[in-house]
Amino acid sequence: MTTVTHPEPATDLAFEEQAIKKAFRRLITFLFILCIFAQLDRANIGFAALSMNKDLRLTATMFGFANTIFYIGYFLCEIPSNMMLAKYGPRRWIARILITWGIASTATMFATNSTSLYGFRLLLGIAEAGFIPGTFLYLTYWFPASYRARATGLFLIAQPVTMAIGSSVSGLILQHGNGFLGLSGWRWLFLIEGAPTIVLGIITYFYLSDSPTKAKWLTEAERFALQRSLLHEQSSLTIHSPGGKPWREVFSRNVILCALIYFGVMAGVNTNVTWTPLIVREVIKAHGLSYVGLFIAIPAICTALVMPFWSAHSDRRMERTWHLVLPLLLAALGWLVVAFVHAPELRMGGLIFCSIGAFVGQAIFWTIPPTVLSPAARPVGLAFISSCGIVAASASPLIIGFLKDLTHTWIASLMCIVVFLVGAAVIVFFVPTKAIPLAAASTAAAGTGR
Repeated sequence: MTTVTHPEPATDLAFEEQAIKKAFRRLITFLFILCIFAQLDRANIGFAALSMNKDLRLTATMFGFANTIFYIGYFLCEIPSNMMLAKYGPRRWIARILITWGIASTATMFATNSTSLYGFRLLLGIAEAGFIPGTFLYLTYWFPASYRARATGLFLIAQPVTMAIGSSVSGLILQHGNGFLGLSGWRWLFLIEGAPTIVLGIITYFYLSDSPTKAKWLTEAERFALQRSLLHEQSSLTIHSPGGKPWREVFSRNVILCALIYFGVMAGVNTNVTWTPLIVREVIKAHGLSYVGLFIAIPAICTALVMPFWSAHSDRRMERTWHLVLPLLLAALGWLVVAFVHAPELRMGGLIFCSIGAFVGQAIFWTIPPTVLSPAARPVGLAFISSCGIVAASASPLIIGFLKDLTHTWIASLMCIVVFLVGAAVIVFFVPTKAIPLAAASTAAAGTGR
């Protein structure tokens, strides 16, 4: 009598593909929704500024600092948060993040001056810390390298989608909610967009599965096949790790270079998120606040259309370098157009380039760090890289606001972002973005008969 302990290679591959399809449908769809609210709660201050700055008597520098202090709290708690996620599991920790940041975001409606606004933004940064790197760590528990750009891209596509939909909704809330029950429109904005996150946090606790081995919605054969593929990949990456010491890896050459790249990427992303409403307001001065949201939706929709195509193309080619460099250079070109061209149509075209380049580049970038970190070093390593992006995100609003107040134009401010983006694109060529993913893929292929 013969006992079959596991599927044959060809069958094993089929079960793996079935498991990945289910994971895309169940996990990426839900994470996409969470990312929408993360983006809303992080970026709605940019829309609130259209009326809040006047109510609270904020200068551009003060508004920039309100953004900066959010990222200070985020930065300080990023690594500890990811370590807690690895210890307690994604399901519990991501739920905690959502509930606490929902409370902090909603409470921002009670700000009465610059000081109280700074306090609420600091609390929001502390509460939300770890969500993005924690999610990217979570994706490595579920998706092999050959699927990771698509998984990352579909998760992050929530950012431009939020700008497309959320911008329109935010504009309507500001314009039509103003004065309702005696509250300003920007106060309703924080309440309406912050409170649902608390509910989502409770749902997360019951909905997410920490890993394939704990997913009751997969069959036993699907769990085995997917986990086997992930273990093959981990074995390959462990061989390439420098000495197998997590903290030594975090400060290795490749991780430092990744951190510098992400600094430039996030300078572009955060400038797009924070300052685009005010730039668009200048472009369409004759229209109301609701039109600002509609015009912001144009670059976001274009980005949402490009991201899935570009991410899938990167996965199929298993090529990351040029798939990252080209979007970064496109974003830099976009900011040059916005800074130096006065024609409204061309400036909107520049904003489209900025949006596509920044968000697509961010999606491709996050496929690289897991390939230069062993599984043991990923919680701290991914959080460290994310923290360096947080430094850029915290510094860029303050720098841009200061230079805008000083020069009364966007040119000096946006040229700083161009330098960051071009610098990041150059550094990409010094990171081994190709060798390790291919090694992992070949190891997995050998084990599954591909």
